This record gives sequence, structure tokens and C-alpha cells, in this order.
Amino acid sequence: MSKILTATENSIFTITLNRPEKRNALNDDLINDLKNALREADNDESICAVVIKGAGKDFCSGADLSALQKISESSVLENWDDAHNLMELFLLIRKTKVPVIAVVRGRALAGGCGLATACDLALASASARFGYPEVKIGFVPAMVMAILRRNISEKRAFELATRGFEFDAPTAENFGLINRVFADETFEDEVKDYVADYTRVSRSAVVLSKRLLYQMDSMPFEAALQSGADINTIARMTEDCQNGITKFLKKSTLRTVDAITSTP
Repeated sequence: MSKILTATENSIFTITLNRPEKRNALNDDLINDLKNALREADNDESICAVVIKGAGKDFCSGADLSALQKISESSVLENWDDAHNLMELFLLIRKTKVPVIAVVRGRALAGGCGLATACDLALASASARFGYPEVKIGFVPAMVMAILRRNISEKRAFELATRGFEFDAPTAENFGLINRVFADETFEDEVKDYVADYTRVSRSAVVLSKRLLYQMDSMPFEAALQSGADINTIARMTEDCQNGITKFLKKSTLRTVDAITSTP
């Protein structure tokens, strides 16, 4: 039985983590279902954005007890496979062509906080809670650190990874971990409006922008500029850009004609 629910509406693909009785805790089945859903969305050219949210009160509370028990009893190679399964999920989020947006209500802790951090964008309700408490049980938020370090300052990343404290949504926004905090009462409507913006802009331009942004990680300045020039050239040849330029020029011409004809 799948541990997620999926739905598509108005070109938005929504993935709901569906283990509310376990606070949507991560296990192998849930991670594999998430990966399959992301691949499904990535293969659908009509999809403009992917939303990941949790059923029930919480977004995701990290690994569940059975997953932790498995870690404690597994060999090095078995733990290596397990860790790489989560790594593949984080990579897949980054490689999915369209924006992947975490929508966080309630708690996003440990691996759940890592999942939200791994998404391209994160939106949170005002009462949401975040944290990387792994160090409290001798664990390390290791893979998410690669993303965390790219999102925030080195000193802030060090603090979050080594102190293990929980923090609220406004603090997460201040740290640069999430993009927007919306009031609990209006959260669903404001999230819907935010995500809908991706149905009103050029899909191909967004896809190319995402690819370019992440390609530039650790590139020397000149190489980053060259990569930008390459993507710029590709963007000019897309149907969206050609149509956009045609519409813009048509509007500009009409404005010019109106200005001339209205001159006394």
C-alpha cells in the first residue's frame, strides 16, 4: 500500500505524505514512493510545479522507530544502501525539472526538516516547528548539510547541525531556510496563490532557470557566466520566448500608435 497520495490540479502535482498516525515519519517505503511520484511528475510536461505536504497535523517527524531500529541492527553495507536511498531522493528533488515546494504545517524535524530543506522552495504556517535534533542521539544530519550550507551562512549551519534545538517558522524564515510564513488561518489559500504563480509564467524559462542556478554551485565566475550565456541562447529559441517576444513587440507597437494618434 502506497505511503503517499498524489493529485494533479491546474498543472500542480501534489504529493501528500500519508502516514499521519506516524507523523509522516520516513521509512524505506515512503522514500521509495516519494521518488516514484517525483519521477511521474518529471515525465509530465504539463506539470508546472510539485508540492510536497503532510497528511494530518505534521509535515514529517523524521525517521520512524522501525527505521531507527533497522539502523542499529544493520551492517555497514546495509546502512550504506539505506543512506544512499535518502541521498537519491534529495538528488531527485534537485534534478526534477520544475520547482519542488515543501508546504509545512506542524513539525518538520530531523529527516523531515531535511526533506523541507532539500526542496527548491519552502512555505510554512506560522505555528510550524523545525529542527535538526540528530546530534541528540549521536546521529549526524549529514546529507542535508550539503544543502543547508548552500542555503545559509556557515556559522548558522554549524549552529543548527550541532545544537539540535527546535525553532519556529519566523525564525526559520529569518535564517533563510524557508521562503514565506503564512498565518495558520489563511495558510491553505495563501499557499495556493503562491504556487499558482508557476502556472502564469513560462514553464520552459523556469525549468532552464532551475537548471542554471544549481549548475552554478562552486563554478568559477567565468564558467558561471559562460553557463549563463549558454542557457540564455537556449531560452531565446524556445517557443515560450518566441511567443513572448512577439506579444511584447505587438503591445509596444500598439502603444506607440496610440501615442501618435492621441497627440494633439
